[in-house]
Amino acid sequence: MFLHLQHIQKGYGTQQVLNNVTVQLPAQQTLSILGRSGCGKSTLLKIIAGIEMADSGSIYLNTKDITHLKPAERNIVYLFQEALLFPNMNVFENISFGLRIRKKSEQEIKKQVNKMVESLSLGGHISKMPHQLSGGQKQRVAFGRALIIQPPLILLDEPFSNLDVETRTNMQGLYKQVAKQYSLTALFVTHDLKEALIMGDQMSYMQQGQLQLYQNKQDFMNDEKTGVKNELVFWNGL
Repeated sequence: MFLHLQHIQKGYGTQQVLNNVTVQLPAQQTLSILGRSGCGKSTLLKIIAGIEMADSGSIYLNTKDITHLKPAERNIVYLFQEALLFPNMNVFENISFGLRIRKKSEQEIKKQVNKMVESLSLGGHISKMPHQLSGGQKQRVAFGRALIIQPPLILLDEPFSNLDVETRTNMQGLYKQVAKQYSLTALFVTHDLKEALIMGDQMSYMQQGQLQLYQNKQDFMNDEKTGVKNELVFWNGL
C-alpha cells in the first residue's frame, strides 16, 4: 500500500482524539473521510503531515517509515480551507514558488507553470494578485502551487467549504479532473455527505476518533451512521 497508517493514537490530556486508526490506501486513489466537526479528522491529517505527533503508531509512505520525520522531510502537501496565497506575489509567482525553492531553471519554471495554469483554467489571471481573485480562483492557484512540486501525497482539509455552491461544484469537478491527470494520491476530509461520495475513490467515516473504512461505496451508503439512508428518505419524501 502506498500510504499505511498503523494504530495511530492521539490524546490531549484525558480526551482521546484518535483511537487506533489504521488505514491502507493504494497509490492514485482519493480516500474520503466523512465526519462531524471535532471527531478527529483534521488531527489525523496534521499527524500524517508531521504538524502534530501521534502518541503512538506508525506512518509509512511508499514503504518508508516517516513517523518521526519533520514536515519538510515528508514532502506532503496540506491544503486548508483558506488558500493561504502569498499576498505580495501574482498567480505565476505563487504557483512557481516550490520550483524556485528547488532551484529549477527559469525556462523549466515557465514551462511547468504555463502547463499548470492551462490545466487549472487560469490563463487569463496569471498576472493578477491574490486580492484580485475570487475564492474559487484562489483555491485553483493553491492547487497549482501544491501540484507543481509533484508531492507523493496531498491532504485536503475541507478545501471547498468556504465557497458558494456553484463554485464548490466546479472545484469538485476540477479536482477529479486534475487528480486523474496528475495521478494524485490524497485524503479528502469533509463533513458534507454529497462531497464525500463525489470526491472519494474509497470511503471512510470517522466518529469519536475511530475511523471505519468501507469495501465500496455501497457498503458506505448502507451503513446507518453515515447518513445516506436518511438523506434518501428526505429527498424521496419531497
